[in-house]
Amino acid sequence: MARQPHDRAAALWRRLAPERWPVPPACLPAGTALVGGAVRDALLGRLATKPDLDLVVPGDAVALSRRLAGQLGGAVVVLDRERSIARLVLRGWTVDLARQLGDTLEQDLLRRDYSANALALALPGGSSPDDLQDCAGGLQDPSGGMQDLAEGRLRAIREANLLADPLRLLRGVRLAWELNLTLEPTTEGWIQRHHGRLQEVAGERILAELERLAASPGGGAGLAQAVALGLLAPAGDSGSIRTRLESLAPERARAMGLREEEARWALPLARLASVLGPADLERLRASRRLRQSCERLARWHERLESVAGHPDRLPEGERFVLQQQLEADLPALALLADGDWGPGALKRWRNPDDPLFHPRPPLDGATLQVRLGLPPGPRLGALLEYLSRERAFGRLAATADGQTLTLARRWLNETAEPRHG
Repeated sequence: MARQPHDRAAALWRRLAPERWPVPPACLPAGTALVGGAVRDALLGRLATKPDLDLVVPGDAVALSRRLAGQLGGAVVVLDRERSIARLVLRGWTVDLARQLGDTLEQDLLRRDYSANALALALPGGSSPDDLQDCAGGLQDPSGGMQDLAEGRLRAIREANLLADPLRLLRGVRLAWELNLTLEPTTEGWIQRHHGRLQEVAGERILAELERLAASPGGGAGLAQAVALGLLAPAGDSGSIRTRLESLAPERARAMGLREEEARWALPLARLASVLGPADLERLRASRRLRQSCERLARWHERLESVAGHPDRLPEGERFVLQQQLEADLPALALLADGDWGPGALKRWRNPDDPLFHPRPPLDGATLQVRLGLPPGPRLGALLEYLSRERAFGRLAATADGQTLTLARRWLNETAEPRHG
């Protein structure tokens, strides 16, 4: 029994395969330890091909990162100069190095957020995982994280640890759903009690957690839990929003007929659009693309609810604008919409030549300028819009250049400004 911890540590090292790392353990100083997510994921059997590596080192991590970048190549990003935390990126790997906090590794681990993340493997003295057989205390778990993982729960180490970085409040919800764990009741109570502290965190950091939560298989229910705990305060009735979020599950995507690669991005987008309004997206400093997609999805979803989920019941001009604005994001709208419109719409959307779901003018602007002697400007743009709409609703064939030019000339004549003598 006395050798069991050594055996477990050696087995974990074999899973982690340090011989594949971009930073050989022999290049790291004595006393370095692998901590957090990679150790946790190795225990859970869910390691990525290139797992993110978090290393605690007994010294200046920024200087060490720069030295390693010089030796091995790659780039260094200083994440926190005061606490000496840096990120080394090379050959598709991400390696975070941080100076040990406290006099011992155990003290460092006990400052972390959740017991599942307070796990560490002391690096072996040589390059082989089997060297751990002679390394006493190779696997450290001072807060009982392995027991928590075995019993399927996520437990905060201390209430104060969560408040040391309030992003940890949201991270707890994200980790629980990402790892298929249940928040321990006391931990859940702490998160709810201090939910307002999340406002102290930079928007970019919050958005990164929300995007990861939304992308997890149970992300809809996870966001609903974040709403219930007060971490998110969406506009509108929170009960109905939580119900909608809970419905945005992989089962709904499959029933709708979404392909796996479509559901991989459409589900997270539909979830975020359900919970983040324009003011939220601005505060979180979301990209222009994400802001536009979420705002348009929310607006068109609300509009479709007024016509029982059937875009065919919209006026023609409005339907055309919908297809223009949501050409790239239509699977997400199909997930949000009620009724039976979605499956048929997806089939049409997958056809790149469908004139309504991928509106295009039958002739491009350059051709129209040459053939009609029309200069570039707003008038040319309006003509292209008109021709696209005529083609979208079957009144103009894509290959009928003569018909297109005749129609274009007629439109130009009918919309010409009257001349004054």
